[in-house]
Amino acid sequence: MAKRSSKSTLNRREFLRRAAALGGAAALASALEGCSIVDFEQGTPPTSTSVLQTRTFTPESLQPTSEETSQPAETQAVPSATPTEVEEEGIAKMAFVKTNDRAEGVRKALALLAINPVVGKRVFLKPNFNSSDPTPGSTHMDTLAAFVAALKEMGAQSITVGDRSGMGETRRVMEQLGVFRLAEELDFDVIVFDELAAADWVMVEPTNSHWEQGFPMARPALEAEALVQTCCLKTHRYGGHFTMSLKNSVGLVGSRIPQINHNFMSELHSSARQRSMIAEINAAYSPALIVVDGVEAFISGGPDVGERVSPGVVIAGTDRIAIDAVGVALLRYFGCQTEAGQGRIFEQEQIARAVELKLGIDHPQKIKFLTGDADSAAYSEEIKAILAAG
Repeated sequence: MAKRSSKSTLNRREFLRRAAALGGAAALASALEGCSIVDFEQGTPPTSTSVLQTRTFTPESLQPTSEETSQPAETQAVPSATPTEVEEEGIAKMAFVKTNDRAEGVRKALALLAINPVVGKRVFLKPNFNSSDPTPGSTHMDTLAAFVAALKEMGAQSITVGDRSGMGETRRVMEQLGVFRLAEELDFDVIVFDELAAADWVMVEPTNSHWEQGFPMARPALEAEALVQTCCLKTHRYGGHFTMSLKNSVGLVGSRIPQINHNFMSELHSSARQRSMIAEINAAYSPALIVVDGVEAFISGGPDVGERVSPGVVIAGTDRIAIDAVGVALLRYFGCQTEAGQGRIFEQEQIARAVELKLGIDHPQKIKFLTGDADSAAYSEEIKAILAAG
């Protein structure tokens, strides 16, 4: 039966010193009383302990670029993601399945990827429930069902699905999509991020980022033993340019959370460096698996509605840069003329900033396509050509 995960019992932390660094020490310390500030040493992923260790660390990858010299010198450390799942040579594996059957595509893609990072683990699954609009406006229930079934077959100890909608009230969006009914059928838990208490959020404070005072991430996701996600394939007309695996992480961040008088999503969407801020969210965690439903896509508009095409593909991997680069190439293959269709793919701001943060590969030639049939192989070669051309 679908239910909210129980709240963790958490020890409070004293962080007036940190609040002072952000300005307004007494006021902000009081506001953040129920939250924990979390930093992760480079190469150390989030743990499942109820009290996360605070470490001061400035990864080289987060030093300011030449365009960012105006960033304040007095900032806090960022949780640094562990390297993504790549081969020894630095090649990101990408399962690529040509299909119009979402369930079949998910099964085949995960089989081609041939890894199992979830066996015996508590798994958190981040879908795209931005709105209740039909796929690719939101995650298709066939895709979610197939992914959950696959995770169970792979030996996941438990599965929790959670999200925060950006264009609608989250619980209502989930109800309209049929998430709770599916949870009862397949026996997984559901968390509505809008309903989390202050103690269920973790304040992430990146060094030299474009966030004013960091951002709150949902504790149940960060404390899961394996965080997986499934995303859609589409453009984004509100400044993201495209929304795939990197942008999907925005739903892990609270818009407004208890006891803090700040709208983090207003900050994000009003910033000229929105796309860099999206990439910086991803430095807080490393995904164990990513599944992209590219059976349908938007090549303009988005994220809720737009010009619809049918790429007929499901892809899977663990490298968010590789996933999004292939996704942008697919949009261009089907005639995308928006910002996502302009310039070199690895110079798209989301991807370029993710490369600076060392969140994955840094060149399209480092993507290795895994296909299981002639049609998929031929299709992948056409996408490779777009990647190679820039």
